Amino acid sequence: MPKAKATDSKSDKSPRKNTSLRLDNKTLKALKIRAIEEDTSIQRLIERLIQDYLKKTKK
Repeated sequence: MPKAKATDSKSDKSPRKNTSLRLDNKTLKALKIRAIEEDTSIQRLIERLIQDYLKKTKK
């Protein structure tokens, strides 16, 4: 299966940057399960969570 390009997002015209996270196994497993349940990816889940957080804490 071909890997999707980081700039394939239609709603976001800005280029994306990579980052890494270190999560304990239990947390990562729970994220994988939630991503499957929501028919999405871990990356999209985390990005949505961060965006929601930034909106709530906007000064």
